[in-house]
Amino acid sequence: GDILDDYLRTDGVWILARNKQFYETNNEKECAEKCEAERNFNCRAFLFTRKKLQCLTLAENAKMTVMFNSMDAVLYEKKIYLLQCKKGIGKDYRGMEAKTRRGIPCQKWGEKTPHNPNYTPEKHPNAGLDENYCRNPDGDESGPWCYTTDPATRFDYCNIPECEGQVTHTAEVECMQCNGEDYHGEVSRTESGLECQRWDAQEPHMHGFTLKHFPEKDLKMNYCRNPDGEPQPWCFTTSPTKRWEYCNIARCTPPPPVSGLGSQCLSGKGEDYRGRIAITESGNACQHWNTQFPHKHGWIPDRYPCKGLEQNYCRNPDGEKRPWCYTINSSIRWEYCAIPHCDGTEQGIAGMSNVPVQAHLSEECYQGKGQSYRGTTSITASGKKCQAWNSMFPHRHEKTPDRFPNADLRDNYCRNPDGDNSPWCFTTDPSMRWEYCNLKRCDNHTQE
Repeated sequence: GDILDDYLRTDGVWILARNKQFYETNNEKECAEKCEAERNFNCRAFLFTRKKLQCLTLAENAKMTVMFNSMDAVLYEKKIYLLQCKKGIGKDYRGMEAKTRRGIPCQKWGEKTPHNPNYTPEKHPNAGLDENYCRNPDGDESGPWCYTTDPATRFDYCNIPECEGQVTHTAEVECMQCNGEDYHGEVSRTESGLECQRWDAQEPHMHGFTLKHFPEKDLKMNYCRNPDGEPQPWCFTTSPTKRWEYCNIARCTPPPPVSGLGSQCLSGKGEDYRGRIAITESGNACQHWNTQFPHKHGWIPDRYPCKGLEQNYCRNPDGEKRPWCYTINSSIRWEYCAIPHCDGTEQGIAGMSNVPVQAHLSEECYQGKGQSYRGTTSITASGKKCQAWNSMFPHRHEKTPDRFPNADLRDNYCRNPDGDNSPWCFTTDPSMRWEYCNLKRCDNHTQE
């Protein structure tokens, strides 16, 4: 792999460092090679300046010292020194824990009191034996340890937590099932080799994919993830000219589980429905998912192997209110299907039970520019289905519920968050970004 894959990149920052070495290099890769070869100290990070092509290897990283803005600089920190958890027996643990599991401070590896050590930085220069941090230079099965400052206890083990998901670079972890919704690996570069932007950063690209809004999506560091149902994991990039890009992650073998094992009736939104109903609630037959006629669409079975897009059966691949399908009627793009509820109640009644009776009266028209419109229409003027506001597929955008908290951007209902001429939405058609909705302005008499 690329030598820079082992580093976390941050643009436009500088850190103060006591131990540093200057080198002249042509690019970041050459600077990384200087860091790897550094013998004056343990190189934890390096700074590279684009204008002067100057390389600065550092003994400190941003966790250990002060960081401030510097337009021309790029900071690369070794990921291994940022992890505060251990993988396996922790032979490569380089965190900063410096006390034993019983709370006794560790003795510095370079000192000889109160214990004369067998493992020293001179004898084991690649074992990370700096300061008095817990390490595992001898591959002890019980994990990282240290010599203690208690004369009565020569050494003891440290209490280092396991890294979540035990991410090791094996085929079973560094590959993805389905569309990678459950991918928890550490790939952090895009298909074209761009470094990923950290999920907790808003530069160079502002976005709504934060741990606060998506706590269950494992948006850690700058690792590739798929929080929004894309065909594969992706990330925002650190390039100002490229907002986002897919990551190149292989599919796991064996292939994903056969989808026929899902539910045969409707529970929740019906995302796990795998029954064989293939007709809409108004009686239109469903279009086959693997065809593009009469309606072109992006839900291609090969791209979404775990969504159960077989034949022309009703499905809910995108988190809609309930299962739906494209219809073979060229004038009706898609419709919901009538699926029997798992608890035996009629789906039609159950589906409407939480919708106010007046909703259908108010949803057919809007006042003024429609900024106060709160109906449930989700079809555009040309009959296209609206994309959910909190989804980034097929169109990425910044009109998210958290950025427009007063605009009622629920589900995929038509709204006017930005003062446009009338309510609109992003469409689920990849070739049409947005369109005004199939709504009329209320006249005063109707409104009264």
